[in-house]
Amino acid sequence: MNQSYHFNSAVLSENALQQRYPCPAKLNLFLYINRQRSDGYHELQTLFQFLDYGDWLTVDIRNDTQINLTPHLDGVRPEHNLVYRAARLLQQHSGCRFGADLHLDKVLPMGGGLGGGSSNAATALVVLNQLWQLNLDLGSLAKLGLSLGADVPIFIYGNAAFAEGVGEELTACYPEEKWYLVAKPNVSIATADIFADPALPRHTPKKSLTTLLKQEFSNDCEKIVRDHYPEVEHLLNWLLQYAPARLTGTGACVFAEFDNKIAAQQVCKQLPNTINAFVARGMNHSPLHILLGKTR
Repeated sequence: MNQSYHFNSAVLSENALQQRYPCPAKLNLFLYINRQRSDGYHELQTLFQFLDYGDWLTVDIRNDTQINLTPHLDGVRPEHNLVYRAARLLQQHSGCRFGADLHLDKVLPMGGGLGGGSSNAATALVVLNQLWQLNLDLGSLAKLGLSLGADVPIFIYGNAAFAEGVGEELTACYPEEKWYLVAKPNVSIATADIFADPALPRHTPKKSLTTLLKQEFSNDCEKIVRDHYPEVEHLLNWLLQYAPARLTGTGACVFAEFDNKIAAQQVCKQLPNTINAFVARGMNHSPLHILLGKTR
């Protein structure tokens, strides 16, 4: 099923009570680890870009304060889901007397490094802020979102971004919007395990964004993931026969970049059915923000 986003980018009416809203995936086009701080956190430099592909969140406003989320994901209690937590957090922060019925159509593979959970939370915050007519600015929403996850502010601001520090220093960026074949091998990778690995590179010199954009992109986590997960190693080697390919985040998803959609689709068709894969366009403005008319 083609889950790419196709919609009229006209501004939605703030009086609309029900609507489907995109929760786009993201890629880390590059990722470099500069040092490990004394508190254990890692300073890094990474480039985020959105995809025109992802989950969908349907929102139906309630006249009471109840928050309902469907469907229930296996192994995840509703109150632990980032969508529910985001809605409740915004409600408590604002004192809002409205509630919402939320339905999440989960398309993105879980644990793939595509930012699905963070994107879900961000969409809930941005949309409910509008439909509940709270009028919080994006900066305020981003502060709330940061308490839910380090990547949530990226999706709230809605611009492709260069991130530094521990990911909190964001600079809007506009890399080329290429076509990507994104594939997930049948493995799950814990981010904490990768960052705890003693062999992880931790001393990549910091460089300016201008310099980084001119050099070949890479990911400091990739060698560790390749060494420990032969499924990732095999898939990356296969993709590299056709196009530049690398890991996104700490995985497990990998991606290959193409100049056009047809070339990406042709390679995607050659993948075995056991591999979860899709083709999507890179976007420097979030599909959510385009739909809401919030692009700058």
